[in-house]
This record gives sequence, structure tokens and C-alpha cells, in this order.
Amino acid sequence: MPSVLFVCVHNAGRSQMAAGWLAHLAGDRIEVRSAGSAPADQINPVAVEAMREVGIDITAEHPKILTVDAVEASDVVITMGCGDACPIYPGKRYEDWQLDDPAGQGIDAVRPIRDEIRTRVEKLIKELT
Repeated sequence: MPSVLFVCVHNAGRSQMAAGWLAHLAGDRIEVRSAGSAPADQINPVAVEAMREVGIDITAEHPKILTVDAVEASDVVITMGCGDACPIYPGKRYEDWQLDDPAGQGIDAVRPIRDEIRTRVEKLIKELT
């Protein structure tokens, strides 16, 4: 089973929404992880609300620190606005998704980010399954 790790700085918005989409759309066909280089205290409540609007509950998730083990256990590492804070390990497939940061944004700004993430996740699923 392929595994995907979504990484952003705070693991509170983009990476959590991406992990939610992948778990929802791929089910048990792809293992899903998310982490951050400097995790926040909690998931962005507007990201939670945006995902709830499409029937995906990410309230049980929490920001996690990026570890070498998480990267080594993943086949694909998707970074989102990390810059140099996201380490690169040899032998992994990397993609950098340029997405607006939902931090500090209202729901009207977060919805298009959520929808763009869904489009990218759907493409990723097709490539991995």
C-alpha cells in the first residue's frame, strides 16, 4: 500500500485538509500521514469548518511534529509552503504544492484552498492506485 505524508509548517491547515481529503477519497488504499516543521497548538478552526462543509470531520486530528521516521515510512512527501524548513531525504518522491495559507483567513478564503487541495488529491490518487 502506498503511503503519503503531507507537510506544512504548522500542520494546522493545508496538510490537515489534504490528509482529510486523501483518507476520505482513497479509503484504505493509501496510508495517510501529516506533520509540521513547527506544529501549532491546534488545527485551524476555519480549516475544520471548511472540511465539515464537505462532510469530512478532521476534529480528532492534532498537529504533529515532522520526524525522520514519518518521512522514511512514506513513499510520497507533499510539502506545502515549508520553504527550507521541510527536509529532503533521498529516495522519496517529493512534490511541492503551492497553496495559499489558510492561517488567519475567513471561511470564504479557505473554501477555494480546500477545493484546490481536493483536485490535487484526486490526481495523486489516480497516480498511486
